[in-house]
Amino acid sequence: MTILISVAVITSIAAVLAIMLTLANSYIANYGECKILINGEKECITEGGSSLLSSLRDSQIFIPSACGGKGSCAYCKVKVLAGGGPVLPTELPYLSEQELRDHVRLSCQCKVKENIKIEIPEELFNVKEYKAVVEKIQNLSPTIKLLRLKLSDPAEITFKAGQYVQLKAPLYEGNDEEVYRAYSLASSKNDKGFIELLIGYVPNGICTTYVHKHLKPGDEVLFNGPYGDFYLRDTVKEIILIAVGTGMAPIRSILYQMESEDIDKRAFYFFGARTLEDLVLYEDMKDFENRLSNLKYYPILSRPREEDQWTGDVGRVTDLIKQHIEDGSNMEAYLCGSKAMIESTVEALKQKGVPEEAIYYDKFD
Repeated sequence: MTILISVAVITSIAAVLAIMLTLANSYIANYGECKILINGEKECITEGGSSLLSSLRDSQIFIPSACGGKGSCAYCKVKVLAGGGPVLPTELPYLSEQELRDHVRLSCQCKVKENIKIEIPEELFNVKEYKAVVEKIQNLSPTIKLLRLKLSDPAEITFKAGQYVQLKAPLYEGNDEEVYRAYSLASSKNDKGFIELLIGYVPNGICTTYVHKHLKPGDEVLFNGPYGDFYLRDTVKEIILIAVGTGMAPIRSILYQMESEDIDKRAFYFFGARTLEDLVLYEDMKDFENRLSNLKYYPILSRPREEDQWTGDVGRVTDLIKQHIEDGSNMEAYLCGSKAMIESTVEALKQKGVPEEAIYYDKFD
């Protein structure tokens, strides 16, 4: 009985504190209208108290953020030249000494409480929010779906092969918050009226659960973009493409570009999966190999099952680098995968002589 009374008292106190905080936020912390001056030229008016990230989004200025504004991805960096208050402890792990000197902040952590002046890359002014309709959802594996979206407003998108967009997950049963998550474009940049995304299921992931368990053909979705500086460079160097899992998405888009622009340089494509059923779009990649005369596609499985009857390479993509790359000094590499995969693959490429400045990657958690 004593324990139950104690729990009830603590719960009551917590509830009262929550109500007080809500009231304080509504009445005491009323900052009124605040101005955001962007790059010294564009001005937005917003209600004070929200994060800089959400305030900019409300003004149709979209800053990349892969973590939903939780301060864990560090994609949403902007320069705050005036206003913004002190740098918060939640930002410090993601900011270098040079960035601190340059007044860089995480816009999801910086609150707009007064007039504020910021700088953002000019290309972000071209980022838009798009409405689209789900045309197709295709199961590529038990955990990966291909999502094809037909754009409705605006009706077309322009992007570089390798870039990404942020898909919005709305409220649904079991989810009480709207979030944006980043997904690489897997389609051709010439197919301007549609985009395709490869979305892997993450248990309890808000957006992946939305796509895998709730979304259906005919539904309307929102996304914004494009973002990112992961794209094929215009050089004479030979190409190494490396991906695992859904990291195939930007590589697939780059392959479409190589085909449409008749880029006929020697190219290696190393793709890693666990089992045969995880070897997604295998026939598509073989078709690219047939259409691009200088492309060689090398899939590898890390955990093939007996029933797979797999006769190909077994191991990781780093094993393919050791096996097929002799001298990488005149090569450039494009990688997409997890942090651990990127780190080990970069080291393997450097050991083969690929210059570090010629290694480009898109890393996801």
